[in-house]
Amino acid sequence: MNMTHYMSLLASNQPWNLLIFMAIPVICAETLTISEFFIIFNRIKSGGIRTLNKVVSIFDGFYFTGIFIYLFTTAVIPLTKTGGWHTWVDVVAVGFYLSGVIFLLPLALLELGLIFKNKTDDEKMKIHFILVGGFLVVAHIAMIFGMVNPEIISSMGTMDSMK
Repeated sequence: MNMTHYMSLLASNQPWNLLIFMAIPVICAETLTISEFFIIFNRIKSGGIRTLNKVVSIFDGFYFTGIFIYLFTTAVIPLTKTGGWHTWVDVVAVGFYLSGVIFLLPLALLELGLIFKNKTDDEKMKIHFILVGGFLVVAHIAMIFGMVNPEIISSMGTMDSMK
């Protein structure tokens, strides 16, 4: 079976690629989501859950930025130069996966106080929640498209029975 580069990356070098590129960032995002709900509903400003949320936000933001830089230079650029993409589904899967950096890096920078300095605590809490949610959305879109067999898409153009 032909597969997207996204799934190929996760399937090769088992279990390391799965852990490095999927498990760590997604487990961190799920930890953030759960702790985020506790923080928001209980208006937690300090303490263990808030500290956990802050540390995981900073770690995941910089960790995923490293993944983005690595995969962009070693996969996206070479695949684009050589025309090695497996249909548009492959581009969508990889593109949405890597777009996670748009949400996770600002999360780390927010927690370090480098951006949104003039926002109130409530405004920062909303921004934090939106960033975590945004990452979960793009990660799930990447997973869905990443699981599609690109052969299905490329052979759909020749389906005479559908005309």
